[in-house]
Amino acid sequence: MAAPADLPAHAPRPDWRTRVLRWVARPGFQAWAARFPLSRRYVRRKGTDLFDLVQGFVSSQVLLALVDLQLCHHLADGPRHPDDLAGVVDVRADRLARLLQAGAALGLLRRTRDGRFGLEPSGAALIGVPGLEAMIAHHRILYRDLADPVAFLRGDTEPELAQLWPYVFGAGAAEDPARARRYSRLMADSQALVAADTLGAVSLSGVTHLLDVGGGTGVFAEAAARANPQLQVTLMELPAVAEAARERLAGSDVSDRIDIVGGSFRDEALPTGADAISLVRVLFDHEDDTVVALLERVYAALPPGGTVIVSEPMSGGARPDRAGDVFYSFYTMAMGTGTVRAPDRIARLLTDAGFVRVSAPRPLRSFVTRVVTATRP
Repeated sequence: MAAPADLPAHAPRPDWRTRVLRWVARPGFQAWAARFPLSRRYVRRKGTDLFDLVQGFVSSQVLLALVDLQLCHHLADGPRHPDDLAGVVDVRADRLARLLQAGAALGLLRRTRDGRFGLEPSGAALIGVPGLEAMIAHHRILYRDLADPVAFLRGDTEPELAQLWPYVFGAGAAEDPARARRYSRLMADSQALVAADTLGAVSLSGVTHLLDVGGGTGVFAEAAARANPQLQVTLMELPAVAEAARERLAGSDVSDRIDIVGGSFRDEALPTGADAISLVRVLFDHEDDTVVALLERVYAALPPGGTVIVSEPMSGGARPDRAGDVFYSFYTMAMGTGTVRAPDRIARLLTDAGFVRVSAPRPLRSFVTRVVTATRP
């Protein structure tokens, strides 16, 4: 019997799911399913989800405009009319009304009966979450890098993010103090949330000395020390970033329990003496060969019974995750190095390095961070 006309002769017979999806892909079936009582609610919901993906770029640009114009700040004291705000933000009132209406449609703002606009809780969070507005403003670089996604995937572009984050290529690439400080400020903006979720997933109550490798300007080191009065912390960072950490932590109430060491984990052995080592947003910045070498150094620096803590955005693996497999996956691609890894992939890397008792606590917010821990036998 001849193969169907739409299949090459060597192709395997499609399974039942594929055959069903071929029917679903037909426009006539979609029109029928949208009317049929047993399927129309499901079809309409899926249609709405698909349209949200189609118009997602516009939503992101609306969000960016709200942040750039600081409209949530202008509305923090109560609802205001577009006519009242037009002169303040230098946008024509009729166009500003469209932006505010879009913000309300996205659930960030609310529209009152008299045509004014105020904040919804999500809009208030744009002001209240440390560094969130700065990160949204920063994403304009990623948007430019992804303007031609196919060329980007083929490696035919030169992403700006790869120029912004030179620290990932070693100490020699981060000798520009101004650039290192820019990186440090941006990372510190989002690190407070990461620190909170990491410390919520892992207890340091039995740890006396923590080595925080690649800890930026010390946001996690400071949070860990503050939450654990018994804890002594050593922060290891590239020299230019370490200097910024010293400046930031100089006035901290836990500065007497935080030592700062300048150095590169790519080129030097790690300091010894700690019974736990944290790698917060470190592994996903680097390729496997660098990660393997780093985990070997971590193993060598820890005593028997010592703990390693990996905290960073991760892939969902067999269950793809929107935060890890969409945003962070493409962000690291644009950086030019690193990748998101699933918890089980990180577990294998830890096991290969000699660690045992690998654990992946359930994340509080996977879009902030996930945690994997392991013990040196």
